[in-house]
Formats: sequence, structure tokens, C-alpha cells
Amino acid sequence: MYCSLTPVPSQSAPPLAQELPAVAVQGDATACLGALPIVRLRFTAVFGEALDWPAHGGALLRGVFGAALRQGVCNTGLPRCAECPLRPSCAYPAIFETPPAPTQFAQRFDQVPNPYVIEPPAGPMRLRAGAPLVFHMVLLGQATLKRLALVHGAWQRALSAGLGQRRVPGRLVAVDAVTADGRIQPLLDDTHRRLSARPDELPRLELPRLQPMHGPTHGPTQHPAPQALRLEMQSPVRLQRDGNPLRPAELTPRAFLAPLLRRLNLVLDLHLDIRPAPFDARALLAQAERVEHDVRALRWVELGRYSARQDRSFPQGGLLGPWLWRGELGDLLPWLLLGQWLHVGKGATAGLGAYRVLAVDAMDEAPGA
Repeated sequence: MYCSLTPVPSQSAPPLAQELPAVAVQGDATACLGALPIVRLRFTAVFGEALDWPAHGGALLRGVFGAALRQGVCNTGLPRCAECPLRPSCAYPAIFETPPAPTQFAQRFDQVPNPYVIEPPAGPMRLRAGAPLVFHMVLLGQATLKRLALVHGAWQRALSAGLGQRRVPGRLVAVDAVTADGRIQPLLDDTHRRLSARPDELPRLELPRLQPMHGPTHGPTQHPAPQALRLEMQSPVRLQRDGNPLRPAELTPRAFLAPLLRRLNLVLDLHLDIRPAPFDARALLAQAERVEHDVRALRWVELGRYSARQDRSFPQGGLLGPWLWRGELGDLLPWLLLGQWLHVGKGATAGLGAYRVLAVDAMDEAPGA
């Protein structure tokens, strides 16, 4: 037994932490999770004509995937899912638009995380005819993995229907699973028509176990906790306070960690059947306030997304670049690592809020140096 969870009596807490259940975690929290039913898939498509890819194509991919998924599973043809008597058992809302459901929280949520994250390739770029378009999709939870064939079929239909304003048709030529350490596991058979792997054969995500920086290690899966790390914001990270996006000067580790922990908590609860989450959110947020950080290399980028359905544009600006943290990071690191698969902030499902955690030498890259 590596850890145990004990309820903590309710105490006054900062507003951002009040909704998060408090637990006392003893030992290595990641050992409580084991192999999580979280899988990252890599899709490779080719197109017969040149394709103009936008600066951030996540909304484009999400839109065509949702339309193709609905087309493939809808049995009633009703214009709105909310009016459908089959909605509770339908795969479309279960995957694409998770309806609000009771959680461990007293608060009722109008919107909850979906069990997937689409990760588009970086743009803008002009893709020549026959060149591969590679994008990723993270699937969350056992129920979603059991619908892997539906997800695969939806992408086949979406690509054949075409992407972009000119609806350039494409075809899916490869589907692979990507492990946490970057290894590739092919999933398509030789005909490229069906998946050759069952959901229970997919590589699950398992977070590394951490040891104190100078403590002993016992085995290849145990790693020392770093004293400094760099968060590389890879797609615009859009965090908000009172409806206003946070710019670099307003960003703090606590302001980043609070929405990440809320998202983790809801995903663990609704899609992974883990409740309460094996961390004390209040303690982690307090620890984040003591972390030194340097935002000077972060930059704000402004993107726009046009919705044909609503005939309006939406802002998609956010933060990009490296962000250095330094301090006691061991308790924070497992949840930052898990967040790499879930993303953080507005638009996470469509690929915004992607970041990567990299260990750095605390002496070489100290904040303010």
C-alpha cells in the first residue's frame, strides 16, 4: 500500500479551493492511480489536393469529428439531442457533449469536461497534395475506450467528407497509440479499414512515482522530484479571472494550478470513477503560492475562431512559450504531468491549453537570473 486517503475536516479556504474536496494524502499519490484508462492516439491522413491549414485547427477538427460521429450513431434524426428520448444511451453525447451529471461537489455544473481532447498540428501551413496531416486525440475513461471503433469510424467519415473551406477530401492511412514515453503502437490492420487492437490492449497512462530529490530510488519507475521545471505552452493557454483572460504579468503558478485541479477532479470523477481525487487541492494551491516563477519569456498570441453555426467569431488568444518554476515541486509534479494529457483552460477539448513539462537545472535557470 503506497498511499491512503483520509477525509479532512472542512476549514476555511481560499475561494478557488472551496469547491475541491480536501484529502490527506500519505505516501506517493500516483501509486493510488495505477494505470489510468487514458490513451493518446495519433491519426495520419493524406489528401488528394493541397490543403491550407489554419493557425490552430482544433476547432475545425472538432467540428467535423462531431458531425461525423452524430451522423454515424443517430437513430432518430431529431435536430437537437436535448429532445431525443435515446439521449441517455446514445454514444454521441456520451463522447462529444457530456451532459451535466451529479458529482462529488455540492456545486451543479452547467458544463463538464468531455472524455476526449483533440490535438491539432501547429499551423498555419499549406499542405501539398499527398503530404501527411498528423494530429492526435486523447481518449479518457474505460467507457470511451470501449467505443474506439465508433471514434475510428467517425474520423474516416469526417476526413472523406473533406476539411477546410474547400472541403478537400482525405483518407485515414494510419492510427497509432502513443505511450507516455513516446513509443508508437500501430493499431490499423493491413487493409486500413478496421482497428486491429481491442480497447483493453491499448497502452494506459501510468504516472511516474516520485522520490525526494536526494532520497534513494528503487526501480526504473521511481524518479527524484525536480527542484526546477519549465512549462512549455505549446498551444494558446487561455486562463480567465472574472471573465477576463490572464496576460503574462497576471499569471502565477496558483492561477494556473487552480483550474487544472478542477479539471482533473471532474475528469477523475466523471470519466475515470476515481473520487475523491488523491490530492489535497488546498495544500497544493498553498504550495503553488510559494513557487518562484519567471514569465518573461511568455507571450500573448491572438487567434480567432469563426463559427458557421452561430455566424460569429470567438477569441482564442492565449499564452505561448516557456515558463520557469522553481521550488518544492514534488507534490505538484504528478498533477502537472497528468495535465499534459488533459490540457488546461478555455478550449481544452479542441486542443488549446496544451503544455509540456520539462525538468531543468535549478542552478542554470533560476527565476530572475
